[in-house]
This record gives sequence, C-alpha cells and structure tokens, in this order.
Amino acid sequence: MEKEITLELVRVTEAAALMASRYLGRGDKEMVDKMASDAMRGMLDYIEMKGTVVLGEGEKDKAPMLYIGEQVGRWAEDDPELDIAVDPVDGTRLVAFGLPNAISVIAATERGGIEYLPTYYSYKLAVGPELAGKLDINASIRENLRVAAAILGMDISELTCVVLNRDRHREIIDEIRRVGARIKLISDGDIAAAIATALPESNVNIYIGIGGSPEALLAAAALKSLGGEIQVKLWPIDEEERTRLVEQGYDLEKVYKTNDLIKSDNVIFAATGVTDGDMLRGVRFYKNTAITESIVMRSRTRTIRRIIAQHNLNYKTIPLKSSGEVRYINGVKR
Repeated sequence: MEKEITLELVRVTEAAALMASRYLGRGDKEMVDKMASDAMRGMLDYIEMKGTVVLGEGEKDKAPMLYIGEQVGRWAEDDPELDIAVDPVDGTRLVAFGLPNAISVIAATERGGIEYLPTYYSYKLAVGPELAGKLDINASIRENLRVAAAILGMDISELTCVVLNRDRHREIIDEIRRVGARIKLISDGDIAAAIATALPESNVNIYIGIGGSPEALLAAAALKSLGGEIQVKLWPIDEEERTRLVEQGYDLEKVYKTNDLIKSDNVIFAATGVTDGDMLRGVRFYKNTAITESIVMRSRTRTIRRIIAQHNLNYKTIPLKSSGEVRYINGVKR
C-alpha cells in the first residue's frame, strides 16, 4: 500500500501545481488557491484509501475546501484509514506575483499520526541532520548561532539563517545581524524554507521565526525523513487566544519536537514546485508540454526521490472536485 500511495500522492501535488501555475503572475492569490485546492481534492478521490483531512486550509484562511475533517479518497470497505495533511499551495501570493519558492504539499500517515496544534501560529526553529538535537529554541539566537558554527566547523559569518520578512521578526533579524550571520529574508513559503535546512544544496543552515502552525507540521513530516529537526512553541496572536489556551490546559512553554508533531514512524511526504525555489523547480511550459519537479519521502525507509515529469497538454486531464469535470490542463474540457 505504501509503495502504491507514494506515487499517487505525487500525482496529487502535481495536479495542484499545474492548476496553480496557470495563474502565475495574475495577481489573484484567491484563484491560485481555489484551483489548486479543487484539483487536489479531485485527485485525492482517486486514491484507494479512507482519508481524513486533519490538517487543511484551516479556519485561518476561511477555506471552503480541504477543511479539517473532510473525507477524501475512494472509501471502499478494504481501503486503509489514513490521516492527510495538505497545503495546496504554500505561497499563494508568491504564485500570484510570480515570485520564487511556492510549492504544493501533502503528507499522509496512519490514523492519529499527526499532532494537533491549537494555535494559528507557532515560533519555529528548523535545522538539518548535523544540527538536529544540538540547538535549543529557548536559548538566545546568539548562543544557537555559536553552537551551530562550532558543530558545522564554520565561522558564524558563513552561517545562513532564513527568516520570514515580517515586522514581528525585527528583533530576530537585528540579533542575527549583530552576531554576524547571513540572513535570507523570504516573503512567504516557510515550509520549503524549513525543509531547505536539511538539503545540502540549499546552503541554508537555520530557519527561525513565527509562522503558521500547519506549515510547521508539514515541514516536520519532511524533516522526519531527512533526519532534520524542527522545534515549535505555540504563539498566541493576542491575549484572548492566550487566555483561552491556558484555560484549556495548554502549556505555552512546551517545546514540540519533530517526533511530537509527527508521532508515526511511517509518514509519506510529497511536494511539487509551482515556482522556482531552493528545493524544487517550478512548473515549466514548452508549447504543449508542462514539466514538473517533485520530491517524495518515506520516513520508515528514509528514501528520498526526486521526480521530473513531462505532461503532454494535449492529453493531460485533471479532475476538478467542484464541478465533477475532467479538464485538460490547457482549459479545454473533455
């Protein structure tokens, strides 16, 4: 089942990426997300599984599709029960304005294998295999950078940290600069940024900052296969949310690590590039052909595969869940 579903999940992210790429640079991020979600939902229903979305577009995005609790898959009697985590496009704004590092993402695991985080946002620290278990999200940035440089055998000035370019990160950015490390500021797309820390060719060492909790969980699914690590602390957006969480018994000082977030030892992660980035190349069009680049991982075997696919647009069909139609990627209905 695992071998079969691995390629099926790649087909899901390919379909979402292909549909999203049609709206590259048009300035309409809502349409990017709508079409990617519609294609992803349609493809998921072809898979022989009883899938339940446990991490979807979420309440934060007010998404009508791929919501938490939505059932996807064929749901035949003998199909396996799986938990599904998705982000049809991590970086819808990136696609809308033709910017790099947008990807389509999905993860699947056995029922109960993905932790629930009750906040929209989390404070996150992600690193690759060499630094896994060596840094501490509660330590100062200065201390973590010194430890990282020593372990990697590098000067601090050679380290590269990725940070979302947000006003809330001004202190983090200033501290990194004071210590002397390099910074790569990104506007969106922190799933790919966190995963990049575990990919040697990315030349990224540390991801740090406050970003979406769903994105933290999806990054954790990939880092579990890559041998990297992510550490997370809940980050309430206001005092009202903080009070609610405390009343519900959540410990706001608790540090969730990779194995806390992805509790199963058997998770499959797949992603397809929508726009060019550090991890994957985006969708490329040549006359009647579209070329996609994807990555798929299985944590049980630590197998990482990169898949480059050529899609003949004269024959390529993608099911759209909302209309029940199967549509050629170039817009011609079959």
